[in-house]
Amino acid sequence: MQFSIPPHKFSDFSYKIKLGGGWKLKKIYITFTLGLVIVIGIGIYYFTDYRKASAEIPRGIVMEDVNGTTLSFDQLPKKLKLVEFIYTKCPDICPVTTYKMKHLRDELEKDKLFGKKIEFITITIDPKFDTKEILTTYANTFEMKKTKGWHLLRGNEDETKKLADTFNFQYRDPGSGLYIHTSNSYLLDENDRLIEVFGMGERGFNSKKVLEKIKNAL
Repeated sequence: MQFSIPPHKFSDFSYKIKLGGGWKLKKIYITFTLGLVIVIGIGIYYFTDYRKASAEIPRGIVMEDVNGTTLSFDQLPKKLKLVEFIYTKCPDICPVTTYKMKHLRDELEKDKLFGKKIEFITITIDPKFDTKEILTTYANTFEMKKTKGWHLLRGNEDETKKLADTFNFQYRDPGSGLYIHTSNSYLLDENDRLIEVFGMGERGFNSKKVLEKIKNAL
């Protein structure tokens, strides 16, 4: 025996289901959306303001400058610092970023700011391969020694990792010698606190925006 629902009853029943179910689905959707917005907001805060405020350079890190001197991160000068991590075998974003920093340095020199109000710090993440001789070639290629105030540094592997972790700069060698790494550069204030994160490479490192941020921070 089969039972059937009269058409008018079926219509009323469907309407009630749609009305009740639609409202419940709408409440779920609103709750989910609000939760997602909160999570995204927390994530943005963590990776911007919180990460900046909590970034602190570890004590006791000393690295060799390409000019033969040493630089202690415990005694950095009271100036702004633009920091980049590179390795000389990098085929793209590292040399492009350094090239852009070279022209940025020239612009800052015109305003008599470079060396006096701001310095650049470039650190190799591949100290095994990047010997002093190789780094000297890299420095000469990008005219890093043209003026005082640009440090090209090489430390041991442990010190390099500790310093990179401070900025949440991740890197690893998959076995080819071509590192997979974070594509960020960093601006520190006079007290070595992280105040801005920039990208790297042709698209990531916008020289005009970086220059503007530097001047605003002075």
